[in-house]
Amino acid sequence: MDTKKRVNWRILMLSLLFILSFMGLTMRLWWLQSVDAAFIIEKAKKQWEEDKTIKQKRGSILDRNGEVLAFEGNAYKVEAKLKPDLDKDGKPMDDDYIKDPFGTASRLAPILGVSPERLFKRLTPSNPGIKWVELGREASKITEEQRNKILDMQYPKDFQGIRTEVNQMPGIQMTETTRRYYPHNTFAPHVLGYLRYDGDEAKMGVEMKYDKELRGKEGELSVITDAAGYQLPEGQMQFQPAQDGQNVVLTIDRQIQDYVEQALDKTEAAYKPKKMTVLVTDPNTGEVLAMGNRPHFNPNQYWNIENFTNHAVSSMFEPGSTFKIITLAAAIQEGVFNQNDYYDSGSYSKIPGKRINDHNNGRGWGRITYLEGVQRSSNVAFVKMGYERLKQEKLQKYFKEFGFGSLTGIELPSEGKGQIENILNPRSPRDIAVTTFGQGVAVTAIQQVAAVGAIANGGEMLKPHIIKELRDPHTGAVSKRSSREVVRRVVSEKTAKEVRDILETVVTGEHGTGKAFEVPGYHVAGKTGTAQKYDDNNGKILEGRYIVSFIGFAPKDNPKLLVYVVVDDPSTDLPSSVLGGKVVAPIFTSVMEQSLKYLQQTPDPKQLKDPKAKTEVVEAAPVKEITMPELTGVAASVAADRAKKAGLTVELVGTGTKIKQQVPAAFEKVSPSTKVYLITDKLTNVKMPDFKGKSLREVMEFASLINMKVTADGYGFVSQQNIAPGTKVTGKETLNVKLVSPTGP
Repeated sequence: MDTKKRVNWRILMLSLLFILSFMGLTMRLWWLQSVDAAFIIEKAKKQWEEDKTIKQKRGSILDRNGEVLAFEGNAYKVEAKLKPDLDKDGKPMDDDYIKDPFGTASRLAPILGVSPERLFKRLTPSNPGIKWVELGREASKITEEQRNKILDMQYPKDFQGIRTEVNQMPGIQMTETTRRYYPHNTFAPHVLGYLRYDGDEAKMGVEMKYDKELRGKEGELSVITDAAGYQLPEGQMQFQPAQDGQNVVLTIDRQIQDYVEQALDKTEAAYKPKKMTVLVTDPNTGEVLAMGNRPHFNPNQYWNIENFTNHAVSSMFEPGSTFKIITLAAAIQEGVFNQNDYYDSGSYSKIPGKRINDHNNGRGWGRITYLEGVQRSSNVAFVKMGYERLKQEKLQKYFKEFGFGSLTGIELPSEGKGQIENILNPRSPRDIAVTTFGQGVAVTAIQQVAAVGAIANGGEMLKPHIIKELRDPHTGAVSKRSSREVVRRVVSEKTAKEVRDILETVVTGEHGTGKAFEVPGYHVAGKTGTAQKYDDNNGKILEGRYIVSFIGFAPKDNPKLLVYVVVDDPSTDLPSSVLGGKVVAPIFTSVMEQSLKYLQQTPDPKQLKDPKAKTEVVEAAPVKEITMPELTGVAASVAADRAKKAGLTVELVGTGTKIKQQVPAAFEKVSPSTKVYLITDKLTNVKMPDFKGKSLREVMEFASLINMKVTADGYGFVSQQNIAPGTKVTGKETLNVKLVSPTGP
């Protein structure tokens, strides 16, 4: 009986244990399926799925001829291992760690460009538990050259060029990464901007403005794996390829920008001004061909930047007498200017307040014509034209129409609007009067260039561009292209021509203030400017401190280039009357002359002052120029016929029936000898043109059409090409051209 009870008791207990266990399992299952379900699923996914980010490549920045100004390349991160790996007994497992911090710092410092003391401090941190350290910003993305120098220290080569296998500088490790390179260093840095090493953040210039287009998009690879990380046979895989960033092509011309940089360097060394700006544009298209500033910087070493401001688009300043061009154009357009009328120069006192004097301390030049007043840059002449004859309402109208007080819309960040409050809401009649000769207004250099460009091109206000196009980095296909944009017509062609003629006499006339700005062989039209500087604290004039400038274009009747030079506060004892000729003129004349020759502009024999040079070119007939018609989007046969009727030589590229692109572009000024390439919608049987005597720009424009790679040696114009003219090409070839410097007076 006792035995039976014990058996029953055991059965009861086992049954109870089984029931409790089952209930526990049931409760656990319920808990897992409801309360912990989301957490478990997420954890499982992390085990099953392996996500990999596929890095995209940032697009390059190119000049208008295809020369690379910024690109993404290989780089290396340098780190230091301070302590060895230890086994379970606490003994070192390797010798690859820093044993001599001071010696290592001394050897690395010259390569990284930092002080040995700074590196030594990083190699000896106060926290003894630190095992790995980074060596600072300069070591975060070193170049291939720097890497090789470090390798030469770690594994020196013997006389046969074979590296030793024993590490001579243990503890230093380098891992591959990428970085942004600017191969021409201080070339147009405010235009390009830069990319920070930490987080690849874009700053300033095109890098920041077009960061989205340049950056592209990361790709992603998702794979279903087992616990060991191997892809499951039936596991799904999702793949999103990376999209490399687009290449951004600027309107900047490398050669013309070089002329600007060289001229700025010379002036900076001689006069050490507070700041300088030079802008070069094509007034017929609004394209910026060069933009230079001082102080500048090297974007490869952005941590040394002192000037973050692109003075060409952001800085606002009082323009002085260059602004008189606008008053003159308005007076001619409104019919209130007669260059042969007379007035009394010297001073103007018909309004309350301080008299307005001419720049020779109010002495003037007696009773002179308005033409002579413009040539001498007489303030009184412009007050009479603007304040008395045009009056506030019309002055306000023309200032606005010429774009002052408004953004131009150029594709660069932080553009300034300027300020014309003195003409919009004057506090006194004098406020209105002084604006006529460039006082009491604030402008940006890009506004001045756009406004005077309208006079140069015949009266049309154009939107300035510094971006030419966006291209696919692999195919070269153009996704977006800037075109000539007319904002409005501000004056008639007749008015613009009269202003140009008068501005030429400012340079060539007996009484002209711009004689120092003559360029032998070319008709230059322009205007000088000397503006006084004011103390920001009390508004008083700073004696002997000036902003000197000149804006001019050439050739006068068919301008190819407009150059604006602004020099702020040069360090010199020269009187204000000669500052422009001594400080500004060398910049303007060197940039203008070299650039015109580079663009193959034929000199006018009558403008050459050297008799021998005149004899040599006197037989050269004046070049008649033709405006390129718009030929894209029409049938190939129709486009070819239109071009021939315009007097142009035509070559069809491809075998298609419709014109997809033309070179040169529509509305460009060309000579009758220029060959026009009409690119059809089917690129087959393309023949290599004869580029001898052509500019690199023409070569690059053709090559870009068929995605052909080009290498160039030298500067100037093509003298040799490795692919003979007439050879059929597919675009897979590499065209090598040899350039020679332009010849001429």
